[in-house]
Amino acid sequence: MKEMKRLLKFGIILFCAVFFFGCVAEIRMAPRPEEPAPPPAGGIRPWDLKVLQLRMSPDPVQEGQRVSFQVVVSNLSQYSGRASFFIKDRDEIITQVYDVFLRPGENQVIFPQSYYQFSRNEYCFTMEVDIERTRRPVDVARQFCARRTYQGWTMASTRVGPFFVEDLETLPDPIIPGQQVRFKLRLRNDGTPVRANLRIQDRDQVVAQLNNVLLPSGVSDFYFPFTQYQFQRFDLCFTVTVDIERTPYRVDAARQFCAKPKSWTLRP
Repeated sequence: MKEMKRLLKFGIILFCAVFFFGCVAEIRMAPRPEEPAPPPAGGIRPWDLKVLQLRMSPDPVQEGQRVSFQVVVSNLSQYSGRASFFIKDRDEIITQVYDVFLRPGENQVIFPQSYYQFSRNEYCFTMEVDIERTRRPVDVARQFCARRTYQGWTMASTRVGPFFVEDLETLPDPIIPGQQVRFKLRLRNDGTPVRANLRIQDRDQVVAQLNNVLLPSGVSDFYFPFTQYQFQRFDLCFTVTVDIERTPYRVDAARQFCAKPKSWTLRP
């Protein structure tokens, strides 16, 4: 009887052991459930946008006049969505528009009128976009600048030049070797007012320079700072260069401006 109980107890223990280890093996051999894949990233991103056109109305705009902007924005993504846009002058917001619906392709964005005060000679605008409370700059196809003219500030393409040197003098005249000298340039601008760098050159050498000066339409006099230029050769002939946004423009002259070796004078 005791032998039967012992065998029964052993059989129960063996059954439990086989059952337990079988469950463990089944758990280990069963493949892990696959984690669900993250949803694909969708929606418009700031780098999907590009400003193709930026216009202001009226153009030209007068000082103190209300102005509005119209922008053509290209959405290069395949998604539609909403965004807010800001037009800025340097770090200052000129105008903004909120919750604009954008479709793939080109979208026209109209900004409300603004009382922004124009005072400088030139304004170059940038644009930022706010998508889901994240603000980023928007790429632009080109620079969008408003320049001051006699009619007001305009974003229309300005006619550059032509320029004409009516006279070039040295102060003093005649010049004593080793003496400091400055130049007076009389320049005629037959185009619209524009900002430029002016250079007086002896061959390829810059003798005197004025940076970022306004060239009004018509005739203007420009005085260059004193220079210690050494008058030594017998063939010193000066030319004038007008440089606008790193582009040199040809300047015609009424005559050759050469310093004669007799006391170094530019007088005819």
